[in-house]
Parts: sequence; C-alpha cells; structure tokens
Amino acid sequence: MTPLDATSRRPIAVVGATGLQGGATVRALLGANAPVRALARRVDSDAARALTELGADVVAADLEDPDGLRTAFTGVDAVFAMTTPGFEQRIDIEVAHGHAIADAAAAAGVPHVVYSSVGGAERSTGIPHFESKRDIELYLVSRGLSTTFVRPVFFMDNFAQFLTPAVEDGTLTVRLPLPAGIPLQMITAEDVGGVAAAAVLNPDRVTGGSIEIAGDELTGEQMAEAYQRRYDVPGRYEALPIEVLGADADQQAMFEWFAHPPAFQADFAATKALAPRTKTFAQWLATRPDDPS
Repeated sequence: MTPLDATSRRPIAVVGATGLQGGATVRALLGANAPVRALARRVDSDAARALTELGADVVAADLEDPDGLRTAFTGVDAVFAMTTPGFEQRIDIEVAHGHAIADAAAAAGVPHVVYSSVGGAERSTGIPHFESKRDIELYLVSRGLSTTFVRPVFFMDNFAQFLTPAVEDGTLTVRLPLPAGIPLQMITAEDVGGVAAAAVLNPDRVTGGSIEIAGDELTGEQMAEAYQRRYDVPGRYEALPIEVLGADADQQAMFEWFAHPPAFQADFAATKALAPRTKTFAQWLATRPDDPS
C-alpha cells in the first residue's frame, strides 16, 4: 500500500480512543501530525476531553450501534481497532464487537484496518481470549478488508494494575502463577500505540501483514531484580501455584501456556524498527512513581 501522508486531510479513526491502547495510538498519530478521529462512548469524559485538548476530533460511537459506527468510519483513511472481553470476561461480546467493527469498516469502504490482537493468536493456543481475537482477525479478512494485525504480548502495565508487587517487612515481592526460571515477553500499552501508528501510516512496513511485538523478556526472578534496582530495596520472586487463579479458566489456560515455552514469539528487532522508543521492563519501571507501594 502507498504510505499515508501524515498530514492527509482524511482522518484516521481510532476505536477505544480513551483506553490504554487506543489512547496511546491517538497520541502517537497526533505526534506524527496525522489527523485523528477518536471514537468514544462518552465524549464528555475526562479522557475524551484530554484527547480533544491534544488535537483529536472526538466523536461519539458505540460498538453496539452499527449505524453510528459506520458513520464514524465514513471518510477515513484507516481504522485502528482493538477489542476486549470486558470486565465480565465475555468473549462472545468481544467477538460480536469485532464483527461489528469489520462490518462497519466494510460498509464504509475503509481503505485499511489495523487490528490489535494478541501474540500467538494464530497458533491455536486454546486460550479463550486469544481465540476470540483470532476469530476477529479471520472475520476482518473474510469481509475483504485490507488488514494489518499487531499482536502484542503480556502488558507491563498489568504490574501497575493487577499484579502490583507487595512490600513486606522491607522486601519487595513479585508474585505470578508462573514457574521460576520461565521467561515472559512483555510490552507497554504505550509502545503498542507506537507500533500501531507506524502500521497505520505505512502498512508495508509490517512484513506479511502481521507482527508479534515485545519490548523485553524476563523471568520472574529477573523482574524482581529490576524492581530491586529501581527502588533500592531487597527484591524476591515467588512463583504461585496455578490454583490461585481459582475458577478463571481463561487465565488458567494463559498461564499454563506461559509455563511451557515457547509461548510468545515476538520479533524484538522489528518491534524496535517500528517504534524505536519501545521500552524494556527497567525503562518502564523508571516511569513509575518513586514509592513502590
């Protein structure tokens, strides 16, 4: 495909613009002087107003409203989209949303779609929220759309939300349901946005139309060492049994997959070529608050 002129008069639509990946993609596109149509369910939210202040055209769109979605996609040069199972972990809803995006893009005649999927989606992992994204990938292609699939690995951001290390008796402890010595590939949501923007502006930079992306690969012990260096406190890693995930079959399947390498198979060099500022885990930690707790 011909690379998009970053100053093109036709905008790039970004689905989920107020979320982590969508927001990162908006910022990366605006940083390249590309016009952005940021899609959000609530245009009056703080996150939406922040995007407006950055220069994005924030428009209301809902994945449950096919007509509104088609209108939001009309007259754009490309669409960036991502989907999630949501807080309820409903992969059926994720698939429905992905199909709605594809149908609206096809109806609006969108020239190109960049979809943020997940590392390993094409490798039949059996992990429910990986398989749902593979379903969406295939459906986008079946609708005759020109596509690029960006497949990120485990998000470093999870350590700031769900997996925050605990400081106990002066020792910082990283805990994961991952055996000792097993490496895990990781990336930041911000860097997913950097790769996605590059793929939107010049799809031919992604060889074969898909790329698995990562910024670092560390064992649990190495993560604990990185925390120790960042905060100058003793650090340790504690591998948890898979049973701590309880009845969450999706997370159980994912961590079981992690435990038997190779799991993620990212192309680190290609990731860096698309987004030169892609961070290592230590570099990401350096952006975190000075208080580890």
